[in-house]
Amino acid sequence: MPQKAAPASRSPAAKAGKPAKSAKPLSPQGPKKPSEVRIIGGEWKRTRLSVADKPGLRPTPDRVRETLFNWLASLAGAGGGELPGWHCVDAFAGTGALGLEAASRGAAQVLLCEQDAALVAQLQAAKAKLKAEAVRVERGNGVTALERVAAGSLDAVFLDPPFESTALYEPALRAATRALRAGGSVYLEAPRRWSDEELAPFGLAGFRYLKAGAVHAHLLRRAADGTA
Repeated sequence: MPQKAAPASRSPAAKAGKPAKSAKPLSPQGPKKPSEVRIIGGEWKRTRLSVADKPGLRPTPDRVRETLFNWLASLAGAGGGELPGWHCVDAFAGTGALGLEAASRGAAQVLLCEQDAALVAQLQAAKAKLKAEAVRVERGNGVTALERVAAGSLDAVFLDPPFESTALYEPALRAATRALRAGGSVYLEAPRRWSDEELAPFGLAGFRYLKAGAVHAHLLRRAADGTA
């Protein structure tokens, strides 16, 4: 004989005669973007900076920046997380969080390069708020800015282009390597991990690496400087 279907179970709310709550629909926009970022260390430690609501603008997460600047400070060897006298370029500055962090930690010269006019205005406002004399803000192409820098003059180059702008990575790495002094470092933030085989044509090799969510954070050095 065919078996009778078992009665469908009811939720406790239904048994009590209450309407069941429907699940909240997921936001079509995904995770909420941060409205501000904070400087992790140095002179302006804990200072918060506004983040514009711009498509593709993706501030480097606090955890990643804290780890990155611990790595850089260990290379500087000055103690206290400082980068005294360093010359740096934040080539795709966006919020300026990377370059301003370097300035907060004692870098002597920091160039923040950004193409978006509204973001440039925000960077200028942050520079004025912090009275950041070591910081220069420039509107323009980050690769071109690196190509104009004197060869072998930079201690650190920060490369954090929009993840969808994949064509920028190779020319930016090439220009950054030329601009690095001996012992200098390139920070590369990308949507995937870059292997040493891919980095070799640029004369670079991985030194440190961290993955946090969708962010692949690389600290790179010239292959000739060693990676240990």
